[in-house]
Amino acid sequence: MPEGVMFYYQGEMLTVYFSNPKACLPVRTSDGGVKLAGWGRRKSQAGELPLGGWAALNSIYQGKWNRFMPKPIRLPIAKFMKTDFEGCTHWYDVTAGQWVQGLIAREDQETRIYIVTITPESHTVCHDRWPRIMAG
Repeated sequence: MPEGVMFYYQGEMLTVYFSNPKACLPVRTSDGGVKLAGWGRRKSQAGELPLGGWAALNSIYQGKWNRFMPKPIRLPIAKFMKTDFEGCTHWYDVTAGQWVQGLIAREDQETRIYIVTITPESHTVCHDRWPRIMAG
């Protein structure tokens, strides 16, 4: 699960870490623009939406997010950061033409964005969860 992301917003490259309670993610709008929205929920934040900033794809398929009216979204992220099993951080590029899948969750007036994650298919990847990268 990515702990940090880099993305372009209004012509500037921004770096955002989930640990920041004001962390936002870029969301591609239906008209092709980009807006910023709050990234997940931390223990210190009020609300009813799930804690964390990630939604495992298998939990979405199992219906665990259904009560939050989940909607898939495109996150135009240029790079994401992950910490490996040894505690070292690594930045990974998202290939041009691809995007990270996100999920909008809602509960009453609360709305938050989560990064959809999968289990890596390759055994050579030193991470247990990986963002779901999409093309199209």
